[in-house]
Amino acid sequence: MTQSNEILKEHFMVKFQALVDIVAALRDPEKGCPWDIKQTRESLVPNFIEELYEVVEAIEDKDYSALREELGDLMLHIVFLAQIAHEEGIFAMHDVLEAICNKLVRRHPHVFGDVQIDDADGVKMNWERIKKQEKKERESVLDGIPRALPALIQAHRIQEKAASVGFDWKDMRPVLEKIEEEHEELMEALADNDSDAIREEMGDYLFSIVNLARKLGIDAEAALKATNRKFYRRFRYVENQYNEEEIHEASLEELDKHWESAKSQ
Repeated sequence: MTQSNEILKEHFMVKFQALVDIVAALRDPEKGCPWDIKQTRESLVPNFIEELYEVVEAIEDKDYSALREELGDLMLHIVFLAQIAHEEGIFAMHDVLEAICNKLVRRHPHVFGDVQIDDADGVKMNWERIKKQEKKERESVLDGIPRALPALIQAHRIQEKAASVGFDWKDMRPVLEKIEEEHEELMEALADNDSDAIREEMGDYLFSIVNLARKLGIDAEAALKATNRKFYRRFRYVENQYNEEEIHEASLEELDKHWESAKSQ
């Protein structure tokens, strides 16, 4: 390791330890901050989720100044949760770091061992295989996917994990045929006006579309969010053609005319 790398490493260690020390000071029962002292693991969950989504938003916006800040906020929450565990004698920050370092080495035997894997798909399959061996309490390869994940991301992870054991179509044709099949079943449920069947078939239809996105290497969640933002921009253009009262009186034909104008721009 070069001298400059050694300096950077030392600088990082000093800064990271400074963050750990600051959080510990904020949590000091006598001299700390009343708000920080009051927090629990459970109370931090909403803020933790919010910070995570702010990181995602900064990535999507390619706002790297915001990303730097939001990553710091997210790291703060990680250190904060580790500090609470340390206070309770459960584990400390160094245990968290040691655990993830050991896991990364174990699950990358093609990098840190003598296993030969040539492509990313093979890496994923081997990762899931090792994970299944480590998590012996899990009965299925699908276990361990967080229930709180957004549904599109959860669907992607379910399909990805199933594919890790070979349960996946090799080419695109059956994927497209499955979408057509689910579309026809949804149309039948709509024709029967069966609300339970409509809900079920809509879920199947969405699941099959997520599978197509996965096969195309597209993040369905990110793709839908991009479409949401596009719709927002175009609808704001439509709104700007009216005052607050006028838009409620406009016909669909008029609104659609402005929508097409927004698309052309």
